[in-house]
Amino acid sequence: MIVELTSEPIDVPRLIAHVNKPSNGGICTFLGVVRDNAEGRPVVKLGYEAYESMAVAQMRAIVQEAMQRWGLDAVALSHRTGELQIGEASVAIAVGAPHRAEAFEACRFIIDTLKTRVPIWKKEFFQDGAVWVEPVSSQPSPQ
Repeated sequence: MIVELTSEPIDVPRLIAHVNKPSNGGICTFLGVVRDNAEGRPVVKLGYEAYESMAVAQMRAIVQEAMQRWGLDAVALSHRTGELQIGEASVAIAVGAPHRAEAFEACRFIIDTLKTRVPIWKKEFFQDGAVWVEPVSSQPSPQ
């Protein structure tokens, strides 16, 4: 298991290599990337801040829950902090599973649950100012 917060660009090939096991017939990845707009406004960059010790503990708990729920032996989760430019990955998940259904379901569960439980905050920067984005309040998709 890889679970990390980092201020450096995410090494996606490293995450995929971690879950690429002979027993896994399906590898699912998710990348959340910085887009150039939010609600019709052009975005210049994003900033992420985290309560690091709590965030890593929550990320680890989510990954462990997914591993137990879907019988996985390999998951990697990395989230960036600091300032990110358009097109950079802010979060990356790689899940390896014997079959694709479990890989897809676990990957979706991890990102949806991360958005609702982990103390990581996003700030959107525009040409004329910046705003903190409200945390996601909806529950993860049912599994």
